[in-house]
Amino acid sequence: MTVRRYPVAALLVVLTVTLVVVNGFAFWGDTFALWVDDAMQLSAGVGAVVCGVLAARRVRGHQRGWRVLVAIGMAGWSLGQCAWSYYQLIDGRGLPSPSLADVGYLSFPLFALAALFVLARARVRPDRERWQPAQWTAHFGVAVVLDGLIVTGSLFILTWTAALGQLVRATAPDKPTWAVAISYPLSDLVIVVVAVLLVVFDRVDRPYRANLLLAAVGIVALAASDSVFAYLVSIGAESMKPWSDGGFVLGPLFIAFALLVTPGSRRRDDAGSAAAVDWWQLALPYVPVTAVALLITVQLVAGAGPDGVEVFVGVLVVFLVLARQLLSLLDNRLLLRRVYEGQQQLTHQAYHDPLTGLANRALFADRLDRAVEAVDRPLVLIFVDLDDFKEVNDRFGHAGGDVLLHAVAQRLLSCVRAGDTVARLGGDEFAILLEGELDAPQAVADRIQGALRRPFAVHGTLVPVRASMGLVVPDPAEPLVTSDVLLGRADTSMYAGKRLGKDTTVVYRPSQDGPPDFPSALRRASGGIPEGFGLVFQPIVRLAGETPVAVEALARWTTRDGTAVSPETFVRAAEGAGLGAELDALVLDLACREITAAGLDLTVHVNVCASRLGAAALEQSVAAALARYRLPASRLVVEITETVPVPDLAAGAAAIRRLQALGVRVALDDFGAGYSSLTVLHALPVDLIKLDRALTTGVQPDRDAALCRSLVGLCADLELDVVAEGIETPEQASLVTAAGCTTAQGYLYGRPAPLPALRLSTIPAG
Repeated sequence: MTVRRYPVAALLVVLTVTLVVVNGFAFWGDTFALWVDDAMQLSAGVGAVVCGVLAARRVRGHQRGWRVLVAIGMAGWSLGQCAWSYYQLIDGRGLPSPSLADVGYLSFPLFALAALFVLARARVRPDRERWQPAQWTAHFGVAVVLDGLIVTGSLFILTWTAALGQLVRATAPDKPTWAVAISYPLSDLVIVVVAVLLVVFDRVDRPYRANLLLAAVGIVALAASDSVFAYLVSIGAESMKPWSDGGFVLGPLFIAFALLVTPGSRRRDDAGSAAAVDWWQLALPYVPVTAVALLITVQLVAGAGPDGVEVFVGVLVVFLVLARQLLSLLDNRLLLRRVYEGQQQLTHQAYHDPLTGLANRALFADRLDRAVEAVDRPLVLIFVDLDDFKEVNDRFGHAGGDVLLHAVAQRLLSCVRAGDTVARLGGDEFAILLEGELDAPQAVADRIQGALRRPFAVHGTLVPVRASMGLVVPDPAEPLVTSDVLLGRADTSMYAGKRLGKDTTVVYRPSQDGPPDFPSALRRASGGIPEGFGLVFQPIVRLAGETPVAVEALARWTTRDGTAVSPETFVRAAEGAGLGAELDALVLDLACREITAAGLDLTVHVNVCASRLGAAALEQSVAAALARYRLPASRLVVEITETVPVPDLAAGAAAIRRLQALGVRVALDDFGAGYSSLTVLHALPVDLIKLDRALTTGVQPDRDAALCRSLVGLCADLELDVVAEGIETPEQASLVTAAGCTTAQGYLYGRPAPLPALRLSTIPAG
């Protein structure tokens, strides 16, 4: 509570202090000053009760609970004040003790302590009124009370030894009077210590800090006057001066403010953050215990052993310390269990797909590696890819697609045994690992496909699902089979099934009539040219005169039975098997060899995957090929194909500059499609871009022409050459010519073919 925020409350405190001070001088006589003093005390107490009742009616839950307890305590205190005023002003007994006033006064510490316990026990979110246990211990309120009692008992022993015991023994009052006199400092000591512990340990949510601080100020004020009262009673005083009663006026006033304050919203940086506990906070309850132990040790050495009060309270403190240690052990055990559960949850999240709950790619790869190493156990690998899943996303949105993926995961789990592994590798791709003795692999695949063919309910609509599957059963006699090889074979078989018409299962067989396995052919070549592999070249012409100025090298592969496998299929298979770099190096070497052997004065373009841009192996392959075939670096163009994004644009830019330092030019392929963008064009210092065929189709001539003009103009400003791809008709040629392009490539100027089959009459000889 600040003066700026609560000016009325601050003004009321100032006026009350002024009135207490002025009344203490008793300018109008002692009797009148006593009447004013008692009236102020009773008014403050009744005001606190009224504030508590009004504030409790506006809130609920534990916010109401602790306010009601404080209001009840202050009501008892006010009744005690009424009895006290009667004794002092009407009956004229002076300071009677014990009396009915003591019953009322001593009820407040009991209810106030319970209120502090309630406030400490529950932590509440301001936006949701409900009980919540403390975040860092399950025994939060009990720990606060025990700490308070330990400190209270220890401080009482020290106080008793230093002064209070001597004072009580010197005055020697009767037992009831002695009990009452001791009750005030003891109860005040307990409640003050508990309040201080709550403040020091920061064990109350920050929205309630204002309530706690104001209540603590009020409790300390009451305790101060209580201590004066106990002292006066112990020495037989007959009256109390108004100044010494200042705490009885200000204490209820601050408590009333504490009851009225409503918690505000928590700051964003405080939400969900647990209060830090420093070492001195942990040691605080044991510092006075240590002091007591030293005191008793000194007494024993000096021959003046502790008296009965010290022994009794000391034994209680020992038992409280033991109880606190037991509570700490229980908390530590609970904390360890929570840490273990948290670690288990993090581990599960790291190795499982959050949408379906299946194993993710990392866990599946680990289990597949273990299965491959256990050569004595048979295994089956099934790769599942949903057919036309994009249509589901387009129709129902990504939320509907997620519902379908989750349902597919449950169907797959129902088709395998408990010990088998079903994983979601990403998107609509799943993988299944079957280990140990099992049914015929084809029967398992049929069971899976039959389960998936039953329609799925997506947002109240039955959706049919089809899947293409690749199935691999490793041959135990085959050496050097790795998990990457198996995944590549399964992926290749699955795509072979898609080419056959989808909704099929293709079993991998390393025979001529089985699915093509380009990674195996590449491995068998051992750095040479795989069987059936070769290059074709497509001319790149200058539009003015259609004169060839360059050729692009394109990879082709034909199986033993004469089946031509599409580049998308065998390139993807090589990438999946981790052989993409070897394939790029092979194409680069063959392109440089054939263009040099043909003696043609043409530039040759070679494709390289964007993911390998920056790899030292790529730059070494380029330098080695140029040196091996003595091809001028200016006649080689490395085309960056963006089927995947460039992983690090800054590193990619540095790699391009190193290639350019060799004299090689670098092109950005298929610009306008895939992952290419103006951001990539700005970040990568390429020499040339190739416009994707989607920009030159001529479907919307006016729009296509505008886009081409814009891109060509931009490249001209950046001093970049432009090649228009996919030119198949004279209309398309006219479109790109009008847009400002000077070079183009497409079927109109020649289909991909071996170098000898190209139109050599139009190609200048070297």
